[in-house]
Amino acid sequence: MVAVGVVLLPQDRWSRAKDRWRQAEEWGFDHAWTYDHLAWRTLADGPWFATVPLLAAAAAVTERIALGTFVASPNFRHPVPFAKDVLGLDDVAGGRFLLGLGAGGEGFDASVTGPAWSRGERTRRYEEFVVLLDRLLTQPATEFTGEFYEAHDARMIPGTIARPRTPFVMAAAGPRTMSLAARYGQGWVTYGPSFDSEGVDDDPHAAQERWWAGLADVSDQMDAAEAAAERDGSTLPRLRRYLSLDGAPVFSLTSLDLALEGVERAAGLGFTDVVVHWPRPDGIYAGSESVLEGLAERLPALQAMPVAQR
Repeated sequence: MVAVGVVLLPQDRWSRAKDRWRQAEEWGFDHAWTYDHLAWRTLADGPWFATVPLLAAAAAVTERIALGTFVASPNFRHPVPFAKDVLGLDDVAGGRFLLGLGAGGEGFDASVTGPAWSRGERTRRYEEFVVLLDRLLTQPATEFTGEFYEAHDARMIPGTIARPRTPFVMAAAGPRTMSLAARYGQGWVTYGPSFDSEGVDDDPHAAQERWWAGLADVSDQMDAAEAAAERDGSTLPRLRRYLSLDGAPVFSLTSLDLALEGVERAAGLGFTDVVVHWPRPDGIYAGSESVLEGLAERLPALQAMPVAQR
């Protein structure tokens, strides 16, 4: 069965945004997400609200839909106070919160609080961030001293409603982070392969096909990481696999046909969950909300679609 989610960027004042979060639930989407950034790419000079209060507000006006970060990173967060935020979001959401996690990129967030870290340091911080968050969210008090982070008698009482803790949906694009996701994640999320966008406007179909071919390779790499994690004799459950259809060169909601094709192809590659972005009036993710509404009308059929076994 395929689960379908939608990302709502944190750009609108709550007086307007609350209706969209409610609408996502009423339409039947399985999960709804927002970015966890201080500002983002071409939208850095526009409105951009904080993630945690937004998700808490969304949790308070919804009842069923899962809610999550797409994705949080160590770029500007410390595991101890962030674990408290996660504990609070889990509580307000009644256990519906999904913690999307990633290593962080090289954009605005990477340097706004100080000099940007090297790629190697970001990866090591991500590893330690995940390990410490896992401990914080699974025990009432934590002692930890690592390369980057410390926690001394860090209390997380009464613990999360979700058991054994809030699910981790982990971004991973290379062997080291895929191994981390296989060991600590309940889900893996990807935007698919990255490549030079030159020629996309001239031949968007060819660019799309190139992306899908690369995505199949990335999925194979995650298969290998999961298999390696099982070799230690553990019985880790299979990860749910989340695909942002908007990692592709062409915005998924350019047309309803393209969106439906994307969900079907994702399921054929073993993705249990697909995510699209709520269309914006211009710029990145520009499109018509009528296409999103059309996708919502097809949700029952999509959610009944079988997922290929990997």
